[in-house]
Amino acid sequence: MTGRHAALCPDCWGTVRFIERPYCEITGLPFVHDRGEGFLSPDAIANPPPYQKARAAVFHDGVARKVVHGLKYSDRADLAAMMAAWMVRAGRDVLDDSDVLVAVPLHRGRLFARRYNQSAELARQLARITGKPFLAGAMRRVRATRQQVGLGLRARQDNVRGAFSIQPGQAHRLLGLKVLLVDDVFTTGSTVEAATRALLRGGARQVNVLTFARVATPGEETLYA
Repeated sequence: MTGRHAALCPDCWGTVRFIERPYCEITGLPFVHDRGEGFLSPDAIANPPPYQKARAAVFHDGVARKVVHGLKYSDRADLAAMMAAWMVRAGRDVLDDSDVLVAVPLHRGRLFARRYNQSAELARQLARITGKPFLAGAMRRVRATRQQVGLGLRARQDNVRGAFSIQPGQAHRLLGLKVLLVDDVFTTGSTVEAATRALLRGGARQVNVLTFARVATPGEETLYA
């Protein structure tokens, strides 16, 4: 990145790994080989997620990882506009199939420490670009959770189970609507699945997921190179 405003130098730009088809139509998990339109990953078939579809713009490595960390930990809220533009490109199908945007919330203690919610900044920029309403404050994180970094799948699931709920008096804003859930990084999917379940319990008709980055997990049949 160069300067105070969001921009990538030509060398950095060339290292970003954008997520392109082919990928699982439900989870967005990239495949090494094209399996044909509509092909699903084995995990999506064996363990269907509560959301309809998930999409991500880039792999969470190299420069893209630094961009995420800049937004998340270094007060670089100016990066959200660039990141959201990439997300629109990657998630046009889920954007078109959604009525409103909701960001994965931070617990108030973590929000106080960081001063803003990085996922909400992305959702605001997506709303600005697309004209979709952003329902700020519709969902809350009802208990503090451990940092997910370094936790395995089961520990991540236990960590966020029951962590989200709809704000009192906000369910009417979701009732019968298609929600696009926005977050910065998709790792194992535990966080967005827990948040999706809360939205569905709160009356949402369906939930799609759009994140800026996706972690490439070793052992999955994904495109790493």
